[in-house]
Amino acid sequence: MSTPNRFIALLDETESRFQQRQKVREEKEQLLSQGGIFAANSEDAIKRRLSHLQTPPEVGVTITDRVRGLIPPAPGIPAELERLLGTNDLMGIHFLELGTWVSRAVVRVHVQSSQGHGYGTGFMVSPRLMLTNNHVLQNATEASQSRVEFNYENGLGGNMKTSIFARLAPEMLFLTDRDLDYTLVALNPESEPAAHGWLPLIEEQGKVMVGEWVNIIQHPNGEPKQLALRENLVVDELERFLHYRTDTAPGSSGSPVFNDQWEVVALHHSGVPERDAQGRILTVDNQLWAPWMGEHRIAWKANEGVRISRVIAHIKAQALDEQKRQLRAQMFETRPPVPEASVPLRQPEPQPQNETPTVGAQVNPDGSASWTFPVTVTVSVGTGAHQTLPAPPSTPAASVPPPLAPAQAEDRELTEALATLSTARTRTYYDAEADMDAAEQYYRSIQSGQSAQALFKQLSKLVCTTHETALSYKPSMHVYPWVDLHPDLKLRSIYSGLPFDPEEFIREDFRIAQERAVRMRELMLHEASLGIERLEEEIDLLEASLPFNCEHVVPRSWFNKKNPMLGDLHHLFACEIGCNSFRSNIPYYDFPDFEEAVRDACGKRQGEEKFEPSHGKGAVARATLYFLLRYPGKVGDNNRELQQDRLMMLGTWHSDFPPDEYERHRNAAIFEKQGNRNPLIDHPEWVESIDFALGVGAIS
Repeated sequence: MSTPNRFIALLDETESRFQQRQKVREEKEQLLSQGGIFAANSEDAIKRRLSHLQTPPEVGVTITDRVRGLIPPAPGIPAELERLLGTNDLMGIHFLELGTWVSRAVVRVHVQSSQGHGYGTGFMVSPRLMLTNNHVLQNATEASQSRVEFNYENGLGGNMKTSIFARLAPEMLFLTDRDLDYTLVALNPESEPAAHGWLPLIEEQGKVMVGEWVNIIQHPNGEPKQLALRENLVVDELERFLHYRTDTAPGSSGSPVFNDQWEVVALHHSGVPERDAQGRILTVDNQLWAPWMGEHRIAWKANEGVRISRVIAHIKAQALDEQKRQLRAQMFETRPPVPEASVPLRQPEPQPQNETPTVGAQVNPDGSASWTFPVTVTVSVGTGAHQTLPAPPSTPAASVPPPLAPAQAEDRELTEALATLSTARTRTYYDAEADMDAAEQYYRSIQSGQSAQALFKQLSKLVCTTHETALSYKPSMHVYPWVDLHPDLKLRSIYSGLPFDPEEFIREDFRIAQERAVRMRELMLHEASLGIERLEEEIDLLEASLPFNCEHVVPRSWFNKKNPMLGDLHHLFACEIGCNSFRSNIPYYDFPDFEEAVRDACGKRQGEEKFEPSHGKGAVARATLYFLLRYPGKVGDNNRELQQDRLMMLGTWHSDFPPDEYERHRNAAIFEKQGNRNPLIDHPEWVESIDFALGVGAIS
């Protein structure tokens, strides 16, 4: 996952190369349209390609005639050459089988860096080594914190396969180069990455020519594995790069680019974006693009890949110690298994018979689940599941278990959420008079003229005792359909201010919740072989890989993802995933103009200790101060949580951005759902009279 500045610089470099080659490229494309593929390539390039295809001598000798457009007769010509000549575009069925086989080596990269969590694509190039982009994994520190995921894809029938995660081991080997935009890194051997095969890299030239189609296997935006099949036409070949055009199937950073023989010809890394008249990058739906949206939203007019022969040459030229040389040598001296001689993918080890058997998971009232290992572990995946998970067998099944069908309750909840959204068009958005009466009754026990400490304690008791309904964390049910709507009935990101269709968020979160449930069930079936710590890590990775479009103003990690804090609507706001990741769990901060910070459409951040949102400062301040009233002592005064010296900053944000109709609507809607109110919305003047320091916990 690249920083915004690095990614923009990469786009500029790619676009500059593309523009410099415009005249050459236009000539090649004209030759392709008029004289075919041989007319658009040099005689040397044609000879190398035919030699690589092992074309019979009697076919390959008349190169000059072919360049002139004299096509040899079809009988006896290999199918690969017929496709080059344009005389036959049919593909043998083994083409798809081989494509499925090589796709096993393509992985989803979970990038954990100072910019938050993100995704890229990578692929195994030896039993232990993975190749991706430098702008995906820029240094060994990022690699040591990141993971790769095998099998994140749909199987037959559209069901998700069982994912297998692997740690990276940059201490064993880590090579990278910014100019060629590649990173080669070792995987931890405990994950048995060799079981998934790898893609051999071929240094010799002749693997592809201008005018050929290439195929890309990828995880676009971290989504399940996808294939852009013969959708990218090679239009130019530079010294170090290939340019290929597409209208429908752009590449994803770190993806392998294949020829029709499923040989890797390039490492996809960037593209040339469409721009408006002012030179601003456009999205696929013709809107202005911002870095938080991700590269998959850019409208690309061309793709660029680094020629794999150049990457290999650079890797071979690096001076390494003996251990690293041995790992590198496996790339070129070890051949992957062929499909006929394949070994099955690694299955979890059976549970030893002398161990205490595992019992089935039980769902607790707060939405978490407990398992016995033989000690009890309680974790929460944030979805507030309602059904009891089945007990796993004593030994894992030999094949991937069928996924759970969506529960009837989930179907009913989706219907209910969409119905609530539908009625929003006819409901009164905010009844000021009725809400004023409700607030007057709510605060009738609060005495005026008392000390700041006494007022804190009185309000804290009030919001606690009236919090009658502790909701499970289901933003698609409780936040998006009504609570967080703005007067135009749109959702708006709390940090970027961008509008979103609430139905889109509702359906997406339900889809994610169902996918989480399926993958959680798969984890539970293998819990005995994972162990306690590994299971907790896998659950954390699962949550990071399937995030909701919802922001906890007080980050979940600050209160260990526990209820009722997890589902308390007063600090839950709609927020696109990009901004959610950009903020991460960093405390709020107000940057002076002279202080350096990484800037984004979502706000500014510096390191892991400072984040200033672009929008919503007043709302997040009041939500944070409410949290201190409702849950005193739950968040600590340390550099990764809420420091007492920033309470004054929150008070300033509160006064600079007072409550508006949107917040008053939210407050009334939440009061209706969970029973308590945010006093700082109803009585903004009280903020100066409350000692919020009483709500901040001790240094942890």
